[in-house]
Amino acid sequence: MNKLYVGNLSPSVTVEDLKRLFGERQLPVSDRTVLLKSGYAFVDFPDQKWAIKAIETLSGKAELHGKVIEVDYSVPKKLRSRKIQIRNIPPHLQWEVLDSLLSQYGSVENVEQVNADSDTAVVNVTYASKEEAKEAIEKLTGHSLEDHSFSVSYILDVEGSENESDSGPQAQRGASRGGRGMRESDSAHSGAMGGLQGAHHTHHELPLRLLVPTQFVGAIIGKEGLTIKNITKQSQSKVDIHRKENAGAAEKPITIHSSPEGCSHACRMILEVMEKEATDTKTAEEVPLKILAHNSLVGRLIGKEGRNLKKIEQDTGTKITISPLQDLTIYNPERTITVKGGVEECCNAEVEIMKKLREGYENDVAALNLQTALIPGLNLNALGIFSPALPVLSSATGPRGVTSVPSTYNPLLGQASALAGLYGSPPALPLQQTAPEQEVVYLFIPTQAVGALIGKKGQHIKELARFAGASIKIAPSDSPDAPERMVIITGPPEAQFKAQGRIYRKLKEENFFTAKEEVKLETHIKVPAAAAGRVIGKGGKTVNELQNLTSAEVIVPRDQTPDENDEVFVKIIGHFFASQTAQRKIREIIQQVKQQQQKNQQGAATPSQHTK
Repeated sequence: MNKLYVGNLSPSVTVEDLKRLFGERQLPVSDRTVLLKSGYAFVDFPDQKWAIKAIETLSGKAELHGKVIEVDYSVPKKLRSRKIQIRNIPPHLQWEVLDSLLSQYGSVENVEQVNADSDTAVVNVTYASKEEAKEAIEKLTGHSLEDHSFSVSYILDVEGSENESDSGPQAQRGASRGGRGMRESDSAHSGAMGGLQGAHHTHHELPLRLLVPTQFVGAIIGKEGLTIKNITKQSQSKVDIHRKENAGAAEKPITIHSSPEGCSHACRMILEVMEKEATDTKTAEEVPLKILAHNSLVGRLIGKEGRNLKKIEQDTGTKITISPLQDLTIYNPERTITVKGGVEECCNAEVEIMKKLREGYENDVAALNLQTALIPGLNLNALGIFSPALPVLSSATGPRGVTSVPSTYNPLLGQASALAGLYGSPPALPLQQTAPEQEVVYLFIPTQAVGALIGKKGQHIKELARFAGASIKIAPSDSPDAPERMVIITGPPEAQFKAQGRIYRKLKEENFFTAKEEVKLETHIKVPAAAAGRVIGKGGKTVNELQNLTSAEVIVPRDQTPDENDEVFVKIIGHFFASQTAQRKIREIIQQVKQQQQKNQQGAATPSQHTK
């Protein structure tokens, strides 16, 4: 996957010439990774991100001994299969537009977002046949879209390689085909379209994100990059310093991709470098550790009444503060966790803080994976629930120099994605859609939040309904003092997911829930009276299992009188993912009951036909 062909070389070019050229572009090469032939060379890169950077910065743009070189993936003709890579995609392009374009040339089995250190997006596309992939390359190479000209290459079809041979380095990498399967990991820094890959670790790993004073960035990099290379090597980590973006900022973000131990090791080394630099230059008395975390995870770090955070402070002897919600923007959904203390104490605190953040992230990923399995055809890429910056509609980079959906957290784009992630591997584009039936959900929100949900002259609720593709109505209040109002949402499963998710987010944004609170709302759905018993289960077994599975509180009132449609209410209380998962599972039970009833009716009708 990461072997590149370098062509149009002058016969006088040496390995040292190539190493110098790649070094000038800050591309990692060594004697062992360069194989020079007459007029061309092969260069191995550690991961796909570096390979993409080499192609984009060198091919047709760099000269060696008077000749402009060509750089592309090295894929022998006999191994050119169904998989291609498309680069230089407009960062604002919607997935639906890209999907429509790709499908013009054949049946698309899978589309993966790929990390790229650029303002544009990169995807890997797997077609159903070699012929379709070939046609796509011919038609899409140089294709212009929104002032961006596509670059397209063959890449190795890893799964195809495995089918042909069970040995060799390609066969060891695993495959990445199918709707929501495992993905080839490459780098946990997200690309322009919000994608997420991970280097040498599973797609569930959460990178460590630090915020460091700009004045120390030079020391962290070191002369000719020696310090950062040493950190990377010793900690077995990949360290991205986003120093070029957001010029003039007092602080710069650093993203560390590795195992939890590797992240902690790199963090310690960076802190030690900063402390030494501060001492040598006498620029600061104390250099605190600053960790960036997506707002969706911070509540669980803090814990009920701040207990988790207090325990970490007590156990590590540090003082920890978290930036206020008011500092968040749609382009910056991260909060800054500031840890004050000695290097040893700060490092111990980092371990505990990241442990909590990873737990929360993995729970969200698990909930989202379950959610995607329960809603066939759900296109998570298009939802944009927790932040308007989540979908591909966002700008390419945010104020902290990473994609607007920071690679730090994205379960909606990443794990399925993932929610890949808000830092996880992205889902494939769903290519088949079903026509689900309309559902009605009754969502209860604080009465004081009604105005914010409606918006000026009803503008917000209209936009929300249009975005979700659902009917959204606010029912009249039962009494002037009622603490809650009922929102009636009508639409198919995907519309419900989008509408409810945006309402949850709106309540958090408008501070109807404190920073320490998780948004938990009560939702009612109607079920046939005949299905209520199935939801409860024998001795309450089913409803208990449902609550354990989803983390939502599920209540089936036993004293209800069925309405005119012979239906009763089921109450669901929980955070967004818990509520969504419970809703889907209950709908599944309803569907099973209906199918059983249909079978019984058909079975009863069959003998009567024979007796006539």
